[in-house]
Amino acid sequence: MFSAVAKKLFIPLLVLLALSACRNKEPGAVRAASENIPLLPAYGDALLEGSIGEPTVLIPMLAGDSASHQVAGLIFNGLVKYDTDLSIIGDLAESWKISKDGLVITFHLKKGVKWTDGVEFTSDDVMFGYKTIINEKTPTAYAEDYLQVKKAEAPDKYTFRVTYGKPFAPALSTWGDLVVLPKHLLEGKDITKGSFGRGPVGMGPYILKNWIPGQELKLASNHEYFEGRPYIDQYIYRIIPDPATMFLELQTGGLDLMGLTPLQYTKQTETDYFRKNFQKFRYPTFAYTYMGFNLKHPFFQDVRVRRAIAHAIDKQEIVDVVLFGLGKPATGPYVPNTWPYNPNVKKYEYNPGKAKRLLEEAGWKDTNGDGVLEKNGRPFRFTILTNMGNSLRTNTATIIQWRLAKVGIKVDIRTLEWSTFVNQFIDKRRFEAVILGWGIGLDPDQYDIWYSGKTKEKEFNFVSYSNPEVDALLEKGRRTFDLEERKKAYFRMQEILAEDLPYIFLYVPEALPIVQARFKGIKPSPIGIEYNLPKWYVPEPLQRHAMEP
Repeated sequence: MFSAVAKKLFIPLLVLLALSACRNKEPGAVRAASENIPLLPAYGDALLEGSIGEPTVLIPMLAGDSASHQVAGLIFNGLVKYDTDLSIIGDLAESWKISKDGLVITFHLKKGVKWTDGVEFTSDDVMFGYKTIINEKTPTAYAEDYLQVKKAEAPDKYTFRVTYGKPFAPALSTWGDLVVLPKHLLEGKDITKGSFGRGPVGMGPYILKNWIPGQELKLASNHEYFEGRPYIDQYIYRIIPDPATMFLELQTGGLDLMGLTPLQYTKQTETDYFRKNFQKFRYPTFAYTYMGFNLKHPFFQDVRVRRAIAHAIDKQEIVDVVLFGLGKPATGPYVPNTWPYNPNVKKYEYNPGKAKRLLEEAGWKDTNGDGVLEKNGRPFRFTILTNMGNSLRTNTATIIQWRLAKVGIKVDIRTLEWSTFVNQFIDKRRFEAVILGWGIGLDPDQYDIWYSGKTKEKEFNFVSYSNPEVDALLEKGRRTFDLEERKKAYFRMQEILAEDLPYIFLYVPEALPIVQARFKGIKPSPIGIEYNLPKWYVPEPLQRHAMEP
């Protein structure tokens, strides 16, 4: 969730002890590329990826965090997916037909695809997943898109048809990996209570073999994967809450892949060792980081206070100091250079004098000369919550703390382990302000985040934002297929959000992954580098790990 990921305490070994199901080949088996041996694709080896986040559950419709979706994406498939040019292509669907009025989509499913327990995938699995996600007893934040379906049909084993009551612009894209579940395993069961969430059966390129809480998830390649056996035999997702420790693991061979911090990218990897042994990538992300207010808290119900805080924060300073310039200030819930992004919304320049005037207008004054504003005898002091292990957010909070002190606001910072943060504070609305991030979809529909009715536990409007015009614009944006009309709706919505400021939109970061040089077949695209992970390979002479017999 929120582009932030779980952070459980784990002190990693600085050797490959975590790779218990693998063995290192003898040193002589890894021959140098300089021997002019052809570096051809080959099966084998293991990819060790480091993350500060631990998945919470591996059933996509129940997962709100990006760590869960990243791992589940290797296990499950949807009917469709995005291609490298951001067009929609088939996944489990061989083809589809959309009616002229856009209200009916008929999917023709691939035949012969099997779940990893050997049972054939059919339209019954899609229907079962659809009925599960719209069931009011299913605690999911994603049901709204599927409640738009007026009728769902499975006329035969390989056909699935949905009919919408009204035009729904994101319709096709919603049939990704959220709703396909194995009916034969889950029918009649409560998916929130069984073991499936931590031991799922899918059809994807990898199969979960082991999950050691707080340490790692180990996946093995699905040799029967319908798009072809992945080259890499094992994918190991290691949970390392501290970025500095993770970086040390990368240097010592305990990891092959991680996301760098801006400091690591710009300074610590600019050495001959890293240039020779690793591949660095840099590209814009569909994500942003923000400070969100609990709008039911009395401090933040006055928009003048929120605007004052916006003027007291120097976003460019955060980009320069925290991101080392590897990002841009954010002005709303879309990222620059995408079609729904409105570049002309109201911007809050850094102006502490204006911030102080707005706070005074709202009744906040320093009555006792201690430098902290008060109102009705109560000091202006609040706590920013964020997640452990994310140094960018912690450093951002520290800068905001310093800047707000300049205008008389006392800020405390508290970092929490991810699952506790989400389950006990976000879901229960036990916060004053948070620093988090959203990874946003390629379709601009953000109904689940901003609609006033999406404030229940586990839903994404946890700041309790409500604006009738925004509600209407969200509805308008999803009810037309006309791109220009959608653009008008989302442009206006951004203007309102810039006035209301339920969030202080802080920055749009860049992705900075680094991969060990022995991995080949990586093809960067607008959707990142891991979209084609099953096609990555390590030439046999360069392989380091082999499966135990």
